[in-house]
Amino acid sequence: MADEIGTTAVPEQQEKLWNSEYLKVWSSNFLLFFAFMLMTPLLPLYLTDTYHADKEVIGFVLAGYALAALLVRPFSGYIVDTWPRKTVLLITYFLTCAFFGGYLIAGSLTMFAIFRMLHGGPFGATGVSLSTVMIDVLPSSRRAEGIGYFGLSNNVATALAPSIGMLLFSKFHSYDMLFTLSLLCSLIGVLVDSTLKLKPREIVRGKQAISLDRFLLLKGWAMFLVVFALAFAYSVVTTYVAIYGREKLGITTGTGLFFALFAIGLIISRLTGSKSLREGKVVRNASMGILVSISGFVLFSSVHNEFGYYLAPFIIGLGNGHLWPACQTMFINLAEHTQRGTANSTILTAWDLGMGVGMFVGGSVAEHFGYFAAFWTGIIFYTIGVVFYFTFAKGHFERNKLR
Repeated sequence: MADEIGTTAVPEQQEKLWNSEYLKVWSSNFLLFFAFMLMTPLLPLYLTDTYHADKEVIGFVLAGYALAALLVRPFSGYIVDTWPRKTVLLITYFLTCAFFGGYLIAGSLTMFAIFRMLHGGPFGATGVSLSTVMIDVLPSSRRAEGIGYFGLSNNVATALAPSIGMLLFSKFHSYDMLFTLSLLCSLIGVLVDSTLKLKPREIVRGKQAISLDRFLLLKGWAMFLVVFALAFAYSVVTTYVAIYGREKLGITTGTGLFFALFAIGLIISRLTGSKSLREGKVVRNASMGILVSISGFVLFSSVHNEFGYYLAPFIIGLGNGHLWPACQTMFINLAEHTQRGTANSTILTAWDLGMGVGMFVGGSVAEHFGYFAAFWTGIIFYTIGVVFYFTFAKGHFERNKLR
């Protein structure tokens, strides 16, 4: 019996999660989001201070990025499923890096808007590529858990970058310095990705006809609508949080803390939720996350003081930290193995669409009816998504999941 035990294979659940390639992809994703979040919370202020843009114009300019990402995401999923993923990743990441430099040479609001919109394309494609490569380097038995921990790279970047960006800006008052730092961080990410060693895989090109399901995961349409509603509410709040804090609450340097508290909530929930993800309780995590996050949005829109301003992002982060990895796992579990890129691009397309529509609608509502009306518009959309999740989307996933 002892010999039999000694020769038994290591159980699948003991496969190493934090292997070297996973760490590289994790670090690369961190650098990408650090570069992005370093300047993102300051962009509304930049457009106001530099080009005297009003709230509606700010929403239009920032929505251009989400629109470009939205147009590219579905094709990105098809491309990473069809061509060598490392090559696709390096090309898209390098283009993302290059467009950070575009902000340094934009001399007008029109040029900035063009660069911002064009930036969304490669950034969207890079997100799909990184997410798909991450799944490839994970052991299958720890995929859901690995997806959750991978999100920590976004969360840590979201916790650090806005605070560092606000600190540097308050000290040096230079937007160009932040754009340059973003460029350098993303360049390091390209170098990290160049060292990836991925296993050979079967290329699906020519094996099946091109159809809509190669670009969007049609079975994921119900969860697509839920993610769209979440992104809509999130975009309205985060796009105008800095200007709202400065104009209504007199908070001039608190945006970094807002995003730090949001990220702390994300990190805590991802760490505490990893065990249930490993056990396959993705629906429970999603259900818990969606209820917690909507309570945070309601708090932010209802309590108009510093207490609500700083407690709400922590609660929203707690909810989103449970919800996002569960939703991503649900999309993956609805897809065939040859559609991992498509599954990732579909959930990210839902996010981009919600972000873009939220920025545009939120900007128009804020300009004509005020910030509070814009925030409640986001909550109404999200509430519809919550009701739809519990009445239909959850059951739709259970009926159609493949694993």
